[in-house]
Amino acid sequence: MKAHHHSRRGLRGSRVLAAAAAAVTLSAVATGCGSAPAQGGDSEAAKARSAADLGGMDKLVEAAKKEGELNVYALAPTWANYGEMIKAFEKKFGIEVHNEDPGGSSQGALNAAAKRKGQDRAVDALDLGTSFMRAAKSKKLLTPYKVKGWADIPDSQKQPDASYMNNYGGYISIGCDAKAVKECPKTFEDLLKPQYKNKVALNGNPNESSSAFSAIIAAALANGGGFDDVQPGLDFFKKLKKAGNYVPVESTKATIQKGETPISIDWDYLNLGYGAELKSKGVDWKVNVPQDGQYSQYYNQGVNKYAPHPAAARLWLEFLYSPEGQNIWLRGFSRPALLEEMEKDGTADEKAAAKLPEVDGTPKFPSAEQEAKAQKTISQGWGAAVS
Repeated sequence: MKAHHHSRRGLRGSRVLAAAAAAVTLSAVATGCGSAPAQGGDSEAAKARSAADLGGMDKLVEAAKKEGELNVYALAPTWANYGEMIKAFEKKFGIEVHNEDPGGSSQGALNAAAKRKGQDRAVDALDLGTSFMRAAKSKKLLTPYKVKGWADIPDSQKQPDASYMNNYGGYISIGCDAKAVKECPKTFEDLLKPQYKNKVALNGNPNESSSAFSAIIAAALANGGGFDDVQPGLDFFKKLKKAGNYVPVESTKATIQKGETPISIDWDYLNLGYGAELKSKGVDWKVNVPQDGQYSQYYNQGVNKYAPHPAAARLWLEFLYSPEGQNIWLRGFSRPALLEEMEKDGTADEKAAAKLPEVDGTPKFPSAEQEAKAQKTISQGWGAAVS
C-alpha cells in the first residue's frame, strides 16, 4: 500500500524519527496567511484554518457531529494501527468513517481526491507518502489547517503554509518468517544469497506505493547510490530477480501467513505489526532494520480542499494529533510526529515507545527535487528491472 523529522536531536534514544529541515520545507511554497483560497464548500468549517476559527474545539466537534460522516481512503486496519484509530474516532464522536479501498495505495487516494471534486464521496482527509502529498499540493487539492498541537510539531515536519504535516513514520526493514527461513537476512546484501530463492517480496509497486518506492531508495543507499542516484536500487532488484530471489507477489499479512512471501521489505511498523498479529498463528516473524540501507520517512496528513465533510475532516486531524491519537500510532509500532514532545510532558505510552527498534545514526531525507528525480528514474526503470 502507501509510503516518512528534525535534525537538532537526531534520534531520541533512536526512537524519535527526526528530520533534516530540508526534507519537508524545501517543497514548501509558503503562501503565508493572506486571503483564504477558494474552498470546496462555503461553510464556516470549510474556511476554518484552526479550531479557533470556528469558536474552539467544542464548536468544531458540534459541526463535525452534525455532518456525521467522514470519507477516508486506503487506510488498512493493520497499517500503523489504523483499525484502532478509526474505531476510537467513531466511538468518541459518533461519526461514521467510510474507509474506501483499505488495501489501496497513495496513488489511489490521490486519484480519488483529484477526480471527485464536488462529489459527496470525495475524500475528506488525505494520508499520503511525501512525494504523493507534494503532488496533491501541486494540484491545489489541499487547504491549510493547523491542529491544536501545531506549535509542538517540529518546523522541519510541517509546511509553513499548514497545507500538510508529518504524522507517523518508520524505517524500511526486512521481515522474515524464522520458521520458513533457516537464517533471516539482516542486510540488503544478504538478500542476494541463494538460500533466499523465491522468497523476497515488496508490499506493492514502487510507482504507486510509497513503501515500495522507499525500498528502492533504501536499496540504492545500500549499493553505492544516494538520493541523487537511485539507479543502484533498481540494479539491485534486477540482480535479485535474476538470482530468482524476487517474488512478484505484493506482500500482505495474508501472503505472509500462507507462506507466499516469507521475506518482505517494508516499513518496520508494518512488519512489527504483522509479527504481533501472526504470532498466535504460529508465524515467527523477525524484523531487522538493515544497516546498509537505512532509510526512514514519514507519512503526512492534509485536508482535502473539496472535502464534503469539512468539519469532520478537521476533527479527524485534531484526533490524529491528540495524545490519544499519537499513542495509537505508537501502539502500532510507528513513530508519531509529537513523540518527542509527549515524552517530555509525560503523555507518551512508555511501554509502546520501548518496543520501537533502536536504530543507530541520524536519518537523512531527500529534498523535493531529489525525490522527483528518483520518482522519474524508478517510473522509467522499474518494469525493465523486474520483467
